Amino acid sequence: MEVDGSKLNTVESAQPQEPLRKLIPIAAIAAGVQFGWALQLSLLTPDNCSSRFGRRRPFIAAGTALVAVAVFLIGFAADIGHASGDPLGNDGKTPKPRAIAVFVVGFWILDVANNMLQGPCRALLADLSGGNGQKMRVANSFFSFFMAVGNVLGYAAGSYTHLYKIFPFTKTIACDVYCANLKSCFFLSIFLLLTLTILAFIIVPEKATAPSQTVPPENSGHVVAKKGKIPVFGELFGALKDLPKPMRILLVVTCLNWIAWFPFLLFDTDWMGKEVYGGKVGEGKLYDHGVRAGALGLMLSAVVLGCTSLALELLARGLGGVKRLWGIANFLLAVCLAMTVLITKMAQSTRRHAIHSGHAKPPPVTGVKIGALALFAVLGIPQAVTFSIPFALASIFSSNSGAGQGLSLGVLNLAIVIPQMVVSVLSGPWDDMFGGGNLPAFVVGAVAAAASGIFALTMLPSLPSEVSSAKAMNAGGFH
Repeated sequence: MEVDGSKLNTVESAQPQEPLRKLIPIAAIAAGVQFGWALQLSLLTPDNCSSRFGRRRPFIAAGTALVAVAVFLIGFAADIGHASGDPLGNDGKTPKPRAIAVFVVGFWILDVANNMLQGPCRALLADLSGGNGQKMRVANSFFSFFMAVGNVLGYAAGSYTHLYKIFPFTKTIACDVYCANLKSCFFLSIFLLLTLTILAFIIVPEKATAPSQTVPPENSGHVVAKKGKIPVFGELFGALKDLPKPMRILLVVTCLNWIAWFPFLLFDTDWMGKEVYGGKVGEGKLYDHGVRAGALGLMLSAVVLGCTSLALELLARGLGGVKRLWGIANFLLAVCLAMTVLITKMAQSTRRHAIHSGHAKPPPVTGVKIGALALFAVLGIPQAVTFSIPFALASIFSSNSGAGQGLSLGVLNLAIVIPQMVVSVLSGPWDDMFGGGNLPAFVVGAVAAAASGIFALTMLPSLPSEVSSAKAMNAGGFH
């Protein structure tokens, strides 16, 4: 169901401009969306399940099942819509309201299911680590690694235009080649997820937890959900109020870290299309070429992310501890975000020179392309740290204080959701203040990354194991 960009621009231009007071109510819908997502991540992640199948596995199984349902709805949206009365036609002008409705519902379920899977998986990793901090860090590093593997596989599958030939039944009268490729990608996705989940359940049994063991002791200083009740705002805000100091510092560092990340994660390919390649949406092919180059950059970033994830524990030891690793990674992120300004200025300079020489607007020179792709690749290093270290530290701090893993990870997710809300609301007006483009938001991200690095290095406590190792070395224990 592709849409002709030129036709879309014509339709949009026919809509008269409305005053700001009419735009705000539509934009405010985002608050409702984010409110629900924040509740989902923070309040529904903790659980007191005492099922005989384990405390986390029922949620993982339910999440996997929901992903399967969502994939079916998204992949077969066109077929379901046609069977329900939608007309045929893939010209982008034929209305298909039923297919769109099915697709939207499937996409929403997929979002919920993915988050429903990740929280219990990380909590189960912490449970299986038995309170061992090093093992928690290694487990989260592997989690980050396999996220990168999934990214690479997804990019590869999405770029192969003949994937539907593996599943010839996916092409129907209501589903053209593009649609069939999408459907085939989702088939492979659910096959991979189901296979890995079943193997994990067979290989790693989880012991059932008695109800009395699911609630930490009342004197632990942490407010948790009572048995049989879903956590509400009292428990959440109580948990925030009574968090130990290391956890509060972790939330601050994580919040600043994600304020730095979100502008680039939201606008990375747009930056390649507009600032690096000098294109405009719907005008010529430069913007599309830039977006495709950005997709290649994302794949390079995923590869570096995966390789770095496997080396995180070694890097932490070499740099003198986890907090030093996170601090240095945040400074690297700040440098990379600042480098977007240099790459953009170089691209603009070469374009101006070519235009002054009488040539049409050219794509960026080879050096600029290499620089931009190298930037994407290097960003995989701090991204591996961001996807692993904060979650490992949250698990370690909660284990040391006796707090529940689920609630601690739920609170940590607030430090990720809130920055997204802030960046989503403010990045547009901030960019407009400086003439549009993505660079102003990237510069703010660079400042936030540097601040996150400073806080990580100066305020985060060292882990007990690292302190013991340092004392032993000072005492000559390793001579």
